[in-house]
Amino acid sequence: MTDVKKRADLAALVSLAVEHFGRLDVLINNAGIAALSPMDHVAVDEWDEMIDVNIRGVLHGIAAGLPLFRQQGSGHFINVASTAGLRIIPNMGVYAATKSAVRFISEGLRQEAGPDLRVTLISPGYIQTELGSGMSNQELKAQISAGMEKMAIAPAAIAEGILYAIEQPAAVDVNELIIRPTAQA
Repeated sequence: MTDVKKRADLAALVSLAVEHFGRLDVLINNAGIAALSPMDHVAVDEWDEMIDVNIRGVLHGIAAGLPLFRQQGSGHFINVASTAGLRIIPNMGVYAATKSAVRFISEGLRQEAGPDLRVTLISPGYIQTELGSGMSNQELKAQISAGMEKMAIAPAAIAEGILYAIEQPAAVDVNELIIRPTAQA
């Protein structure tokens, strides 16, 4: 099991991929947690966990993959953020900040990547996942669950978006895809 909060775990995962396949072509940074709550709850431990997983996890993936991609002369980072990183709404301040950070990290990496590396940011909306399962705020957890039941789309939609970005010619860099249900505001 890989813990994205541990840089060594991501390095080991990249090494395992190279050992098994001889190279690494794509690294998808997709771990994320959403411990949503009003700021007044001062859920500092939950904030720290979101920062560690949602931001540091992406940075650890980049740190593990970038030297190899440079050595190979090619590679593709797919970083998964959220539509929450595009628009702030109540009770999502820290979560949205972490996902916005992923947007800026991805764009910075893209600008530095040069002609041989690709960087794609995927920003999903409501997707049928267990994202809210670890939330301690039961009221918000119920709201998220209701929203998912009402409009969430299957994770396969995100997988197809990722595949679209990967399948483009090497000289084409799909910088960002926003994938959400048509019913989502």
